[in-house]
Amino acid sequence: MSATDYVIRVLDSPLQLDADAWNSLLAQQPNASPFMRHEYLAALHQSGSATPASGWTLRLVTLWLGEVLQAGCALYLKSHSYGEYVFDWAWANAYQQHGVPYYPKAVIAAPFTPVPGARLLARDAATRKLLVQAVVAWCDEQELSSLHVLFANQEDVDACAEANLMLRHTVQFHWTNTSPGYQSFDDFLASMAQEKRKKIRQERRKVADAGIRFRWSRGRDITQQDWDFFYSCYERTYYEHGNAPYLSRDFFQRMADTMPENWLLFVAERETAGVVKPVATSLIAISADNTCANGTNNTQSMVAYGRYWGAVERVDCLHFEACYYQPLAWCIEHGFARFEGGAQGEHKMARALLPVKTTSAHWLAHPAFADAVERFLEREGAGIAGYMDELAQRSPLKNPKP
Repeated sequence: MSATDYVIRVLDSPLQLDADAWNSLLAQQPNASPFMRHEYLAALHQSGSATPASGWTLRLVTLWLGEVLQAGCALYLKSHSYGEYVFDWAWANAYQQHGVPYYPKAVIAAPFTPVPGARLLARDAATRKLLVQAVVAWCDEQELSSLHVLFANQEDVDACAEANLMLRHTVQFHWTNTSPGYQSFDDFLASMAQEKRKKIRQERRKVADAGIRFRWSRGRDITQQDWDFFYSCYERTYYEHGNAPYLSRDFFQRMADTMPENWLLFVAERETAGVVKPVATSLIAISADNTCANGTNNTQSMVAYGRYWGAVERVDCLHFEACYYQPLAWCIEHGFARFEGGAQGEHKMARALLPVKTTSAHWLAHPAFADAVERFLEREGAGIAGYMDELAQRSPLKNPKP
């Protein structure tokens, strides 16, 4: 089939695209995450969380055969580099110093969400290749400085590399269940070196001795009161760090309404004078369905994603309990294959979240800057490889994999 048989349509709202068509295409991708679902993109758009006013202007680049969607991606025109977690501030500064505009640029990503997964949704590798070519051509026509495909899966990386985009690597920390899975949290601890195991037990004991107890709710069992308390914690965390929160309360209400099955909430509580009060929360995203596109059951697709946390009072080690130990215990109990801890955070290794290389792809329109960035990425890539080797020597497991 020829490339000329496809029609390219660029849409500026998720509401212009049928949700079932988009979600059906997403379901065919390896490493499909909830953060690319139509409902998620629509919630970002309708809540005002990712809109032109916040520096995120959506363009859905889609490929069609007749009226059948063959490929598509969520591309955002950016007027800044916030909320991306693949840092290119130095590139922007270099452009500015030479009097060349870096913004607007194009980013293919899940806004505010450093989770690896499918970015270039396509029915097959050939169509994915056409999608990359169409996006680069469109960016060139729009006179954008650059295109950045962030936290892409391997299929996307291969397509981008074939189109001569430059690759950049970063490191995250993910926990992986055994096969067959751990039988309990204690079974998991037994896999760790004695020093690490002892430290985790000490940290958990501090939280328990402070009178903290946890409960969890999933999906529609998360009450409105719980969502409200969560958001107050989430908002407080951002303001304590001197920033306004990226996501609005309306966004999370839309998640509760349209994607409840993808959310798991842990609430830390303490009883004082006979009254139980919440003191902290941790919100986890989860893959809601472990059924593959061909109808088979695949436990390897059952993934939990550490997302947001906050507390209204300080308790020693409460962050570790809420963000790692409670979710890991839940994942073990429910047979989940993986827990992704989000961007950065070498401290996560002590909790058995091990280093994983993530990849983004980049196209720069300016030839001289493209050459300079390519040389930089070669040096940075060598540094990342050395860092991964160093981390491998510090595994917290008793018998780390070679």
